[in-house]
Amino acid sequence: MATKTVKAQVITPEMAKIPAGPLEQKWTNYKNHQKLVNPANKRRLDVIVVGTGLAGASAAASLAEMGFNVLNFCIQDSPRRAHSIAAQGGINAAKNYQNDGDSIYRLYYDTIKGGDYRAREANVYRLAEVSNSIIDQCVAQGVPFAREYGGLLDNRSFGGAQVSRTFYAKGQTGQQLLLGAYSALSRQIGKGKVKMYTRYEMLDIVMIADENGEKRARGIIARNLVTGRIERFFAHAVVVGTGGYGNTFFLSTNAMASNGSAAMQMYRHGAYFANPCYAQIHPTCIPKHGDFQSKLTLMSESLRNDGRIWVPKKLEDAKRLQAGEIKGRDIPEEDRDYYLERRYPAFGNLVPRDVASRAAKERCDKGYGVNNTGLAVFLDFSDAIQRLGKDVVAQKYGNLFQMYEKIVDENPYEDPMMIFPAIHYTMGGIWVDYELQTSVPGLFAIGEANFSDHGANRLGASALMQGLADGYFVLPYTIQNYLADQIQVPRFSTDAPEFVEAEKAVNDKIAKLMSIKGTRSVDSIHKELGLVMWDNVGMARTKESLEKALKEIDRVEKIFWSELRIPGEADTLNIELEKALRLLDFIEIGRLMAYDALNREESCGGHFREEHQTEEGEAKRDDENFSYVACWKYTGQGQEPELIKEDLNYQYIKVQQRNYKN
Repeated sequence: MATKTVKAQVITPEMAKIPAGPLEQKWTNYKNHQKLVNPANKRRLDVIVVGTGLAGASAAASLAEMGFNVLNFCIQDSPRRAHSIAAQGGINAAKNYQNDGDSIYRLYYDTIKGGDYRAREANVYRLAEVSNSIIDQCVAQGVPFAREYGGLLDNRSFGGAQVSRTFYAKGQTGQQLLLGAYSALSRQIGKGKVKMYTRYEMLDIVMIADENGEKRARGIIARNLVTGRIERFFAHAVVVGTGGYGNTFFLSTNAMASNGSAAMQMYRHGAYFANPCYAQIHPTCIPKHGDFQSKLTLMSESLRNDGRIWVPKKLEDAKRLQAGEIKGRDIPEEDRDYYLERRYPAFGNLVPRDVASRAAKERCDKGYGVNNTGLAVFLDFSDAIQRLGKDVVAQKYGNLFQMYEKIVDENPYEDPMMIFPAIHYTMGGIWVDYELQTSVPGLFAIGEANFSDHGANRLGASALMQGLADGYFVLPYTIQNYLADQIQVPRFSTDAPEFVEAEKAVNDKIAKLMSIKGTRSVDSIHKELGLVMWDNVGMARTKESLEKALKEIDRVEKIFWSELRIPGEADTLNIELEKALRLLDFIEIGRLMAYDALNREESCGGHFREEHQTEEGEAKRDDENFSYVACWKYTGQGQEPELIKEDLNYQYIKVQQRNYKN
């Protein structure tokens, strides 16, 4: 399906607010010349932060610490239940504690290369630059990072790097980092600088025109998920840190409450949605084990440090494994195909996630899968246990092994784990400039909700890094550039016409959903959408599959509007209504992903078009025609989105075909 491209609307470096000067000086120069808000004036300014994961909690705590008045919205009953808590493996930083050659430049380069040269280099270098400060911040908060015998912080390796730069707290790094951010946030709540709204969900953004007629984000409409009440909230700026949209696929490693609705509200108000087709398939997830499963479980990438990935060399052995006649431990060493080590000798089991995922799919497609569905490969720790001892392996990964055994009912110390790729993270998101501001004045996006730092593929342990970088060290600086001009703006009454109109639109949408009175549950329709997405917009895509996806998504949308049934009432606790509102947005996100994937006639990172691959089955980029950020602009309900491009011009690195073989 054709999309509208307006050549006049190309995003230039000036429009993206990329500072001039050498790469290593851009962030310093920016900070030296940015506008500031003095302490007395900060008290006059209100900021809404939607989301309480690592990005949202750290941003809310930091802005309040600076003196701004913060309204923080949490979809869960506590910020401690944000999905960031589920992150396991670690967080990257260029400390070079191992003295193995790491540096800010190498972290920047690995991130650009890992993202298949589809990220904005100024943002990525800034991320690498502030990474070391994140570790210092978290240590000061008491985050219990693993330490060497002598007391120094420990590091381990992750995919896409040949140095040890990942700081970790066993397999609970996300949890510990979130508790650190939560403690900082709680301090500000106690001081009265943050007003916390738990069990609230943002359903719309309120736009109010300034004296020049330019519309700015001035507040939100939110639903109290306990009472069902729709409420209005004003602020001088709105910051959204609500995570990604991986649950479009229904089955993913994301928490059930994770959704893309906040992003879609921004999109409908003029914020560009950038690179929606970049979805990361994580290679080490527990395979699907039933038709009634609601989510998938991640096994940390850190396991690939000591675990070796393999399938049988012989098809007959694979068939016996699938039939349950033998176990993985019964296959002799000489009959095991350690296919990542064979194909990528330099990186072996630590190739980036997109590479590892496609390699697993290729083996399973050829019939070498090792579980009853044929959709699994082995992650084996027998070598590590023999080399290090069971106690050492248990010390490093014990909680992950326990989780696996509880879910699968197999002991991974005795039998190799079974893993298979699954939707995990989305590199696409709302387009932001260097200041993390969207194309809508006063509206900011941070963490996984924006597109900015990972390109077409995210390296492991970089998500936590980006979320905390945005919240602690980037947004607190850049938002001042905007707020410095808002000091004279009064606090608008939430009785203003714009608030009334926005609330009415939300209530009308809810009333329309409640009136359908069909026979299908939300989950049954969402599963149907998820299957369409996985089969046609998943690990491998073709022109035909994407065109089919667009037709199938239209069909699912018709089912939604004709057959949906939401029991209960709207003005009270109603989980089915919550899910229905999110599913409506997932349908639109799925359509955007298919549009974007169809437009991008190349393979890069997490976007793999089967028509565009090398002779060895690797992703084949088209740098001449597709070295740009694809920004999609909303043109109206049922209308094709408009494509606006931000060219990626690399000045400080050489763009080349990714190579993890030598």
